[in-house]
This record gives sequence, C-alpha cells and structure tokens, in this order.
Amino acid sequence: MANKHKALVEIVLDKPRTLRYDLNALAEMEAKLGVSLQELDQLTMGVKQLRTFLWAGLIHEDPTLTEHEVGGWVDMDTLSMVNEKITEAFQLATGKN
Repeated sequence: MANKHKALVEIVLDKPRTLRYDLNALAEMEAKLGVSLQELDQLTMGVKQLRTFLWAGLIHEDPTLTEHEVGGWVDMDTLSMVNEKITEAFQLATGKN
C-alpha cells in the first residue's frame, strides 16, 4: 500500500518496512551508483543496482542498515515483488510514471 502524500510504499522483507526516496536516499543512490538523479530512472537495473535502490529506500527508517544486510532479505522468490515496490516508491518520489 502506498502513502502518496509522503511517497511511502509498504514492503515486507525481514519485517514490514516502508520504502521512501527522499533527498537523502536520492543523494546516497547518486553517490553509490555514480549517476545523477536524471540518470537514475534510465539506469539498467542489475542485481547490484536493485540492492542499492532497496537499501537507499530503507535508510530513512534505520540509517545503520547496510546493503549487504538488506540484500540478504531478498531471494529469487521475492525479487520481482521487491522490484515492483521499488519502482512504485521511486515513481511516487520523483513524479515519474
């Protein structure tokens, strides 16, 4: 379920969490992936990029999370759902469909 006012998207990983792509998350993604905000939505998503997107969307709740920890919550059975939730949250945050 999404909260469009705060651009929050619920996701169940190790426990229920929310994805949020605020300015801090976007800055972290730019730094980790080496691309600008304009290039983020054009990025070819491999597993490493997907993990970075997921991690960045979760750090608003817990800044101590690591990409490795977050990556351990996703397997082949949940990969598609995670990708859909990331896409939904990123589109809400950036206003792009």
